[in-house]
Amino acid sequence: MYHVSRIDDTLASTPPDHLGHSTGFRRQDLVGRQYGSHHMTMSVAVLDPGGRVDATVHSYEKSLWLLDGELTLTMLGQSIALRRDDCAVVPVAVAHQLTTGAAGARWLEMSAPVRLLPGNRRRDTFFLPEEIAAGRAEPVDLRDPRNRHFFRFDEGSMDLGRLARGSDPAAPEVSASMATALLAYSGIGIRMLADQRTNAQLHTMFMVEYQPTAVAHPHDHPFEEAYVFTHGETEAVVEGERFVLRPGDVLWTGSGCEHAFYNRTDGRTRWIETQAPQPPAQHSYRFSRDWEYLGDRLCAGTRIDPATGAPPAAGDA
Repeated sequence: MYHVSRIDDTLASTPPDHLGHSTGFRRQDLVGRQYGSHHMTMSVAVLDPGGRVDATVHSYEKSLWLLDGELTLTMLGQSIALRRDDCAVVPVAVAHQLTTGAAGARWLEMSAPVRLLPGNRRRDTFFLPEEIAAGRAEPVDLRDPRNRHFFRFDEGSMDLGRLARGSDPAAPEVSASMATALLAYSGIGIRMLADQRTNAQLHTMFMVEYQPTAVAHPHDHPFEEAYVFTHGETEAVVEGERFVLRPGDVLWTGSGCEHAFYNRTDGRTRWIETQAPQPPAQHSYRFSRDWEYLGDRLCAGTRIDPATGAPPAAGDA
């Protein structure tokens, strides 16, 4: 099962449970229960200049990726000013509130497990009777070891050549470690944004970049994935159907849905990817060509059809 959609701010509206508890807040759901997901909701949220969302707790975990503007997130005794390319994780049941200034804000919001639809007999969002005291908003400080829920994406962090040269000890970036490393293979670069390092337990979010000619061969997973395309042009083949995906397009693939990605252009292509639940320690990828190879080997020298595993029909010569 899969679903293809596109970001369109004109389709954003105030969620029913936020009426009376927010000012200038709108949201467009791109992935969710209404589209077949059992594990995640992906939305684009907008907060108008001077807007706010009252102090809230959720029964789900969520992460925020700032697309535009500036958003102040207050939680756990901190007020953090999130700007473009900042990422924040809000754990389950942690009280938080959102405000914005003259610039307003726009962000991706990933929730896991999937949010309940309006009209459900249960609730997953609860508003506090009083606001959370907010201090002076500070920018995301990657070098502060108390920073456990925030991350800032740096364009240079996808440059393997730059990373190979090391960094200045005084540079305003996260200290290098295996947990924050750029994973590079087959022309593909992956930079983690939200995972257990930032106290996300139920989902991941990361940046993916494909060099020209990079390819991920057909495969599937024991979890769901969503992809928000931000740069370039990506060819995807999902359950045998071909798509060309450009900035603003969104793809969701359910567990067991075969998919593949190709960069057939002369430039780089990039997207933000999310997973829920978090991948297991082993067997998170099932590559179709590897199992087809095994089928061919096991059927070699027999009359069994390697594509179906069926023996010849009775009476066949």
